[in-house]
Amino acid sequence: MIRPTRTWRLAAVLASATLVLSACGSDEPETDAGDEPTTEESPSEAAADCESDGTLNVGSLLPQTGDLAFLGPPEFAGVDLAIQEINDAGGVLGQEVGSFKADSGDGTPDIAGASVDNLLNDSVDVIIGAAASGVSLSVIDKITGAGVVHFSPANTAAAFDTYEDQGLYFRTAPSDRLQGQVLGDMAVADGHTNVAIMARQDAYGEGLAEQTRTTLEEKGATVSEFILYSADAQNFTAEVNQVAAAKPDAIVLIAFNETTKIIPQFIAKGVGPQDVQIYFVDGNMSNDYKGFDLTGVKGTFPAPGEVDESFNERLLEVDPDLTDFTYGPQSYDAVVMSALAAIAADADCGEAIATEIVNVSKDGTQCASFEECAQLLSDGEDIDYEGASGPTDMNDTGSPNKATIGIQEYDGNKYTQIDSVSGVLD
Repeated sequence: MIRPTRTWRLAAVLASATLVLSACGSDEPETDAGDEPTTEESPSEAAADCESDGTLNVGSLLPQTGDLAFLGPPEFAGVDLAIQEINDAGGVLGQEVGSFKADSGDGTPDIAGASVDNLLNDSVDVIIGAAASGVSLSVIDKITGAGVVHFSPANTAAAFDTYEDQGLYFRTAPSDRLQGQVLGDMAVADGHTNVAIMARQDAYGEGLAEQTRTTLEEKGATVSEFILYSADAQNFTAEVNQVAAAKPDAIVLIAFNETTKIIPQFIAKGVGPQDVQIYFVDGNMSNDYKGFDLTGVKGTFPAPGEVDESFNERLLEVDPDLTDFTYGPQSYDAVVMSALAAIAADADCGEAIATEIVNVSKDGTQCASFEECAQLLSDGEDIDYEGASGPTDMNDTGSPNKATIGIQEYDGNKYTQIDSVSGVLD
């Protein structure tokens, strides 16, 4: 069930919504209804053989370049803040955590593979990233095949729920089964009945678009256009013309930085933000747009129910130039959970860490900082880490089964969180 965490004028509509749990996206592997997720297979046997070198080394595979580069700074800051605080608290197993950074890009061109090679050469035990689901899918086999934990703060494609990852893939961002549900519910609750969807044709865009369409249609709205475009297209004239011809009363735009090209074309065709209600998603919510007015545009992305200004201030101490904080908390939590899992496993190698990540996320004594949680572990207690991004309870596939989606709205070219919706993914 989806539950509003704060009073909102549309709360009555959202409160009655139920989460659709069907798999989304053409890139998701098909499984029989009775199949168990492959990630439920414990890597305990491999963990027994893995060798600790005495130092937990964390690699960051995050976007420094490409269409998601605006997400890189808060994610890198989240990783850096976590490592700084862990080391200030005594480190992991008596040693400071090592840090190595690499650029994931956005998949066009593909630089992530070479970046992973560099991180593996640095003997990392955990790789935090990538941000883009498609990029993670391109390197997941290389990372997990090396016995390294692959832990993304931002992957939301439903495909990861059943991916054969040898029990080594985890994420602190929820599946887009939740974001798509919230997005579709919000559009209908806002009174829209004729909605056009325009989305990137990749694992992320297709899955989120499909879930949004399913929700809209279940709620009685018509999806007048469902357009998937090439992620590396040079222009979007045909797609924008198609959207405009449908005369929608709302548009869902699931995009990355190509938003800077699409919005001016929407405006030229009379379907811009001042003409039609437009909805963004986590891939294109940014405070750095220039040249057009986004007032009234709404958007969604995984976020704490209440904005934690004190946490954002800590991120700003790491990077004073931050203008966005999206996925900063999730990046921080991924590092802290990895460190706590290493303590719980009494080993710093990837396979051993993987056996404890789900365990430290739930069903124990609640704690909210590395120092507090590490002390509980040293006292022999089970812990339930409550993160900067909110509850981090994971299911056996390594994905959150509780999460919150923040509802954002633009005034000019800056957005603020106006509400949030929490949900449970079984």
